[in-house]
Amino acid sequence: MDALRTRLQARWTIPIVSGLAILASFALDRLAGTALGGDVLMIAAAVVAGAPVVIKAYHAATAKVIGIDLLVSVAAIGAILVGNYWEAAAVTFLFAVGHALESATLNRTRSALAELVAVAPEVAVVIRGGQQVEVPAADVAKGETVLVKNGSKVPVDGRVVGGTGALDEASITGESIPVEKVEGDEVYAGTISTGGLLQVEATGVGADTTLARIIHRVEEAQDAKARTQAFMDRFSAWYTPAIIVLAVVIGLVTQDIVLALTLLVIACPGALVISIPVSIVAGIGRGAKDGILIKGGEFLETSARVDAVAVDKTGTLTEGRPQLTDVVTLNPGTTRDDVLLLAARAEAGSEHPLARPIIAAAVEAGMPVHTLPEHTEPVAGKGIVATVDGQRIGVGNVALARMEGVTDDAAAARTVSGLAEAGRTPMVVTRDGQAIGVVAVADRIRHDAPEMVRRLHEAGVRKVVMMTGDVEPVARAVAMEVGVDEVRAGLLPEDKLQAVADLQRQGYTVAMVGDGVNDAPALATADIGVAMGAAGTGVAIETADIALMKDNLLKLPEAVSLARRTVNNMRQNIVVALVTVATLLAGVLFGGVTMAIGMLVHEISVLVVIANAMRLLRPRRERAAQPPATTVGDAAGSREARVVTAG
Repeated sequence: MDALRTRLQARWTIPIVSGLAILASFALDRLAGTALGGDVLMIAAAVVAGAPVVIKAYHAATAKVIGIDLLVSVAAIGAILVGNYWEAAAVTFLFAVGHALESATLNRTRSALAELVAVAPEVAVVIRGGQQVEVPAADVAKGETVLVKNGSKVPVDGRVVGGTGALDEASITGESIPVEKVEGDEVYAGTISTGGLLQVEATGVGADTTLARIIHRVEEAQDAKARTQAFMDRFSAWYTPAIIVLAVVIGLVTQDIVLALTLLVIACPGALVISIPVSIVAGIGRGAKDGILIKGGEFLETSARVDAVAVDKTGTLTEGRPQLTDVVTLNPGTTRDDVLLLAARAEAGSEHPLARPIIAAAVEAGMPVHTLPEHTEPVAGKGIVATVDGQRIGVGNVALARMEGVTDDAAAARTVSGLAEAGRTPMVVTRDGQAIGVVAVADRIRHDAPEMVRRLHEAGVRKVVMMTGDVEPVARAVAMEVGVDEVRAGLLPEDKLQAVADLQRQGYTVAMVGDGVNDAPALATADIGVAMGAAGTGVAIETADIALMKDNLLKLPEAVSLARRTVNNMRQNIVVALVTVATLLAGVLFGGVTMAIGMLVHEISVLVVIANAMRLLRPRRERAAQPPATTVGDAAGSREARVVTAG
């Protein structure tokens, strides 16, 4: 019984039964020469294909919704009442066929979500009591150790605590190249081992995994309506009743009931209603496959209008990990090693971020810097003073050097100025009141930053603005190498907010890219807030307007380009729908278009709209590999950006 019910409810059952009844009607009419039997079969075909439509129209009407089903129902019933059985059967049969095709193809536009659900792991191998135990993935407890063997799916979010291996993370980041994992690396549920054996400590299971958050986010995003779609919904709410009234008026004026019923059929706004949601579902699905999560249709439309992108420097355009770049001696009796060793020994007691690259460089050079200084005294806004082996060592700016008693600071000032112009952060090293050298550090520019800026311009973004709290010379040096259009230097968090608001006042639609807490006000003010490297960060996935799963800058222009392609696709679909209705309407009024032909063309237009949206699902061709990262000042500058300094 269940099998019979399932068969009857299958997608193609109704069109097939209705179509066979129509064929039998023609056959009976030709072979037996009796019209009565043929008419009965035609009515049966209309009833089989039309009954679900009438029931659906009734339920919609009771909910005060007047839709396409009501138009088709009225047209089919009217055709039967006036004796046009073939027209009634043809309209309902074609409508049923169209619905079956529409359902089949629409499911393909949601293929991204289906693929995400498909990669969700079902079982996990857990170490319990020293034994390997296979359990459902949802039963793994946080803190347990799971084994990930070659070819298996990672069942949980976690951290590698033993072994090595490679994982295909395409389901999370969209990157198809396997990533090597070693102890300490993070792994995500749904990724697939392509080699090696990993022991993973579970930190997130079940609904608390990155994959589950992505699935939830895509589900919500695909159902969220765009602004244009909301307009279309309001339009349809008035359009359909208006068509019914128009058909009644034409029927009364012309006394031609068939003409009035035909008008109902050809005016069906099916393609128009589906034109926007089908593009949004396909566009958001394509993004999810590529590691780009867009919050919903409204944000996708806004992203398509973005013409200014504001990016934070540290951690976005640069790696956020400064390195020692220069060691300069100012005293003939002092070597570079002496300067570096004393600076590192003094910084050994400091927690300042710029201390780490100095110490790391000394350690790498094999210098003994593990002994803490006898005394350490940070000087706010200037640097640090420490006592090392009885010597008073200062590391900081020129003001600190003067404070330490350096009277002839001309050479130090020239060196500091030159290094700052090159984008370095220089620090004067003093010993017992004498300037003995200068050390400088600089952040590394990410290898894909210049290419990101170029591709943003290529995608139609008019202005790329770098925002930073750094001083103007350093900001200018980074800007010249990255190729941004404008630099805003010396900004505090509230200044970044004002900078975004200023761009909006100039008429720009602004996307802000940031990764730090200090960027939160500017991210909230921007038209589109973008989070980088969101994989493993639940808050970013849930709150960002666009979440780029991998820490890959090139995903940003890809997201802007995808949004623009999706909105263009929506517009193409709207044009197809409106032109179809207008052409059919002209055909009805000037003759030549019957009710059956109208329904056929109407269903074809629906399928054309869906097929057009499915083009968004095709992956884009990958670009060439990028050059390695450079440290600020290493590469030749491309062009000078406009510099705006806070205050």
